[in-house]
Amino acid sequence: MIATAAEPVTDDVIADTEELLRTSRIVYQGDREATALIDQLEVRLHEPLRLALAGIVKAGKSTLLNALLGERIAATDTAECTRIVTWYRYSSTPVITVHLRDGRTERMPIRRDQGLLVFDLGGRTAEDIDWIDVGWPLDGLESLILIDTPGIASLSGDTSARTARFLTPEDSPSAADAVVYLMRHLHGSDVRFLEAFRDTAAGAAQSVCAVAVLSRTDEIGSGRIDSLLSARRVAARYERDGALSALALGVVPVAGLLAEGARTLRESEFIALRTLAGLERDERERLLVSADRFTRPSDATGLSVTVREELLARFGIFGVRLATAIIRGGVTTSSELSDALVQQSGLIELQQFVYTQFQPRSETLKARGVVLQLQALVQRAPRPGTDRIRSGIERFTASAHVLRELALLAEARSTGLPLGEAEAADAARILGAGGVTASDRLALPADATPVDIGERAFSEMDRWRALAASPLVERNAAAVYEAVLRTLAGIVSELGLARALRPAAHIEPASGPGDGAGHDAGQQSQSDKRGLRRKKRLKWFPFGAQRDPLG
Repeated sequence: MIATAAEPVTDDVIADTEELLRTSRIVYQGDREATALIDQLEVRLHEPLRLALAGIVKAGKSTLLNALLGERIAATDTAECTRIVTWYRYSSTPVITVHLRDGRTERMPIRRDQGLLVFDLGGRTAEDIDWIDVGWPLDGLESLILIDTPGIASLSGDTSARTARFLTPEDSPSAADAVVYLMRHLHGSDVRFLEAFRDTAAGAAQSVCAVAVLSRTDEIGSGRIDSLLSARRVAARYERDGALSALALGVVPVAGLLAEGARTLRESEFIALRTLAGLERDERERLLVSADRFTRPSDATGLSVTVREELLARFGIFGVRLATAIIRGGVTTSSELSDALVQQSGLIELQQFVYTQFQPRSETLKARGVVLQLQALVQRAPRPGTDRIRSGIERFTASAHVLRELALLAEARSTGLPLGEAEAADAARILGAGGVTASDRLALPADATPVDIGERAFSEMDRWRALAASPLVERNAAAVYEAVLRTLAGIVSELGLARALRPAAHIEPASGPGDGAGHDAGQQSQSDKRGLRRKKRLKWFPFGAQRDPLG
């Protein structure tokens, strides 16, 4: 289970955004279209974070989505439904709703074929459908909405355009709060998409809300057992160098097919893999030389060609090799094998990244999406009273410290912070590069006591105040110092420590947060309501098996 990350925002972000929506409703009273939009924004503000999966065709988006959910409910073939934007959200009972382009909705019958959810479009084509909404009783969907998008750079211009309209529209903000972007190798189309998402979603803050996934990593090493090690080296190079460093907060290698197979491993598959592991070494190695060899007719394996073909489709040749090696290493049950394969796949690292970088910032990211939609509304339909809305938007942009943190982290990854090497590394850590818990930010053990955290926080505040107080400090460096001090002040506020906090000296902030109290003046404060939200997030993508709602 992934540990809970501290929530770095207060209820003020939500409350102030609600007030902005109320003001907008008054200003646009009588405008049916604007009122409908405001209704939608109110829903968006209180629903879970929207996390979209995007990437070029055949990057493995739907496979990864199934792995994240631990259930095969996303279509992974080349059927019509893979060309349609599909939302996956929590529902107490399974329900699939098709939203047609003419505005009507229809319920889709729910059925499975060999464990995979079947999307029956009733003879309709992708051109007839706007989007599909899947409600499913999975704990992981209680705190996150996952959105599967059609592949970009498709031979079908309309397929790519669907994703572009949804995630990178030209005249409005993105419908997603953050993106998991899958790529097999870095191509120009990948860079162009991430640039468009950053520019569309970030607004004036220019914050980066994407993580890149080096997908199908088992193919990088031609299916060898050490393929994932090679993939990690490639991902590290992408993360350090080139255009990608400014467009994504991290690069995580994931073997999606292996992860999906591991999360949905059946007992019959474990028995078949155990049979393979029990073969004589020479016979086993000859069999696993290639996918072609693995599926040839043979009496020596004890498994039919059909069973071997199914194993290959579910795990790939890399997954079969790895599973047999793990079983030979001493694993004796299907649950143990599932856990071991998940560990090897890279899925946990991706979940950890989303959980430490996006989930704790979800309130501000959702509020940002609402505010940017209101900004677009004011620009295209100005009327008397919209100045009040603009003022509220400006206050949000100026005081949303979480966005400033993300913007500085993007700067740190691309051009570097305008500080010395050691100072820049420390600043990035405090701003949340490695996670947003107080212990992560202060380089303390996860079990550090409040006293330890308080002592380190005050020590860091003294250190950064001294740096900021220098008469030689440049303006851009001063802006970083102020952001660091504001984050530290939030940690102190969360702990409720009594030591008086002195204002930072000689700081002349550049663009970004104002120096007065704003949405995040008490960034780390906690309420009973916030505590309940954190408890709910403990359920995010559990690795234990969940009850199949259809059986």
